[in-house]
Amino acid sequence: MSVAPLTRAELVEAPDDLDELFEFFHARRWSDGLPIVPPTRERVERMLACTTRKPDAVIANVAPGYGAATVERIAINAVMAGCRADYLPLLIAAVQAMSAPEFNLQGIQATTNPVAVWLIINGPIAEQLGVNAGPNCLGQGTVANATLGRALRLIMQNIGGALPGDMDRATHGQPGKFSFCCAENEAQSPWEPLHVDRGFRREQSTVTVVGAAGTHNMNTHAKDIDDLLRVIADTMAFPTSNDYWIGGEPWIILSPEHAEVLHAGGLSKAEVQRRLWEQSKMSARRMAVRELERTQAVRASKQAPVTVDTLLEIADTPEGVGILVAGGPGTHSVYVPSFGDARAVTREMILA
Repeated sequence: MSVAPLTRAELVEAPDDLDELFEFFHARRWSDGLPIVPPTRERVERMLACTTRKPDAVIANVAPGYGAATVERIAINAVMAGCRADYLPLLIAAVQAMSAPEFNLQGIQATTNPVAVWLIINGPIAEQLGVNAGPNCLGQGTVANATLGRALRLIMQNIGGALPGDMDRATHGQPGKFSFCCAENEAQSPWEPLHVDRGFRREQSTVTVVGAAGTHNMNTHAKDIDDLLRVIADTMAFPTSNDYWIGGEPWIILSPEHAEVLHAGGLSKAEVQRRLWEQSKMSARRMAVRELERTQAVRASKQAPVTVDTLLEIADTPEGVGILVAGGPGTHSVYVPSFGDARAVTREMILA
């Protein structure tokens, strides 16, 4: 039985008036609730000119509906989100990354958890596209951060079929589901950047996707490395975290100031990971009875039987604690607990 080839996206007659256009898209559940940029033929073609890939080339099938993310369909959603045309190759890499089996996009898209897909940009492309890695890098005010994260969410919704209240079953959701994107502050990091840790060369440009359950501000003026690591590890250990019952992949966004304190104290990034992994172990006694039962079932194949006296690791290995240096001046770092049942994936951005 032969399968019919994919065709180009269908042209749809839409109102010219912007207010009417917004209502037109919103009624069809093609938007995220915010106004969109009309994806006219001309705008989409300008974006497609930034890649040599064919418009009908399938980059991935996006869970949970497994719609075909063709280059053109990615471009359409990117236009709607307000992306510049030259953002397209990076978005293609992001779609490839989030569709990798270990990322578990099916689980992320359909869960009741408030998980968002966090994009981390590394390499020369971050500066070329103006992706913010410094002050307010997780907040408003930068076109690249706002629109790249938003475009990926529209792709997840419009191609993947995860409509809120339908396939997307999030109990509350979170603001990061509108947009969650930043670059690493490689210039102010005392260590090798994330993509180098993950096997890429510094001169390569990459995107990393993370299943992030939220953000938690950690404001501390600690200047002693032992004191600083202690308070960060204490923040990580909370009994309602997915990371403890599954063995997840939590992340720490260190401010440049905190990273320099640790580096000046003689610690490598690997040593920071090891110490946080050790010091964030949590007594299983702190869990609710049902969560303890789930933990005992999930971890049965990983370790000795879990009892109320077991000290649970937040991740399977110290390397499972992700470290990123980002942000501007200030004594703040950010704890990003994970979805738990997902692993970050990094892909290189290919200009061709």
